[in-house]
Amino acid sequence: MKKIDLESWKRKEHFEFFSKMASPIFGIVTEVNCDECYINAKKNGISFFASYLHKSMIAVNAVNELKYRIIENEIVEFDKIHAGLTIGRDDETFGFGFVNFSQDFETFNAELENEILAVKSCSGLRLNGDDIKKDLIRHSTIPWNSFSGLLHPTNFEQKETVPKITFGKFTIREGKRMLPISIEAHHGLVDGFHLAKYLNEFQNLLNKE
Repeated sequence: MKKIDLESWKRKEHFEFFSKMASPIFGIVTEVNCDECYINAKKNGISFFASYLHKSMIAVNAVNELKYRIIENEIVEFDKIHAGLTIGRDDETFGFGFVNFSQDFETFNAELENEILAVKSCSGLRLNGDDIKKDLIRHSTIPWNSFSGLLHPTNFEQKETVPKITFGKFTIREGKRMLPISIEAHHGLVDGFHLAKYLNEFQNLLNKE
């Protein structure tokens, strides 16, 4: 983790402008082509969800701005960002999971599978202190429906800088599987350009085995 020098930072004015707003969070809803990822996951006998989640985390860690956080009134950049996620249960509730990021899919997937089992074997939200962690991205999945808009609950906390990414159910259009995705971030730290960098990298990864 390293501190960002605000006085010499090229985004100093942007940060100060958006940080004064009651809600400095902005986001977009779009979609990515997940066809190759889905086909490869089925061919290799692995979870489609695990595959695209891992690719999303690689893309997140490739964009420095998505690793910026406000901690104790200072801007810091984490070396690595991990995966926070929601995991559904058979009783129609969900709990929170946390998976350490690894570039290696097998390592990441093994921990993800353990987290899924742990959440399914307990009740409640299973916070485990993950709600106060900053070195993560909060992922959610709505597997029952596609969407073209999304609204998250919020406390309108100006220093809440953990981005949120939500996936929906893919739809098939013109023979291609299209995965809806919503991403939100603190506008003092992240611009639309940086979200586009993430989405571009994510799409490139989805197109690969």
